[in-house]
Amino acid sequence: MTHTFGPAQARDFLQRYADKISAHAQELTDLDAAIGDADHGSNMQRGMQAVVAALPAEGNPSALLKSAAMALISKVGGASGPLYGTALLRAASSQTDKAEWTSEDLRAALEAAYAGLIERGKAQVGDKTMLDAWRPALDALQKGTPEAAATAARAGSDATKAMLAKKGRASYLGERSVGHLDPGSVSSALLFEALAEALA
Repeated sequence: MTHTFGPAQARDFLQRYADKISAHAQELTDLDAAIGDADHGSNMQRGMQAVVAALPAEGNPSALLKSAAMALISKVGGASGPLYGTALLRAASSQTDKAEWTSEDLRAALEAAYAGLIERGKAQVGDKTMLDAWRPALDALQKGTPEAAATAARAGSDATKAMLAKKGRASYLGERSVGHLDPGSVSSALLFEALAEALA
């Protein structure tokens, strides 16, 4: 993987993610209605609209991701705002002063984001959360391309259908959580798809 992630790619990534969230907002809300609060799609759509509206005209990738993180944390209720906001903030903080990120910088930033998700969400892989999309994506990115990471994220998300939820509101359902996709894993798969497209 020899992609550079500069301001143009960072901006494109955030815009593409906002567009994907808008396109899938109803699907995400429907998934959340089955095992959660029925607000993941609407929350994420509102948050990503705020992200795009708040993007500064200038700035390196770190500044753009930090702006996005702050918008998500301030605008999105529930768990998704703090989780995605923490992830983007950790990614931004890992590479603060670089005008462009190398492939290695981007991988390090995404690993920092993942560590932030674990710390904030207190979950682990297999708990039927967004981590089940993130970990396979990051593992694929270590060995391959952003496209491979997006494919792995989607497969990881699909695998949550058979899982028993151990974290979040879905965990209150016990066995009834089995048979439903985790909404956060689906929105995470969309994130890796947006990233792959921005880097293509």
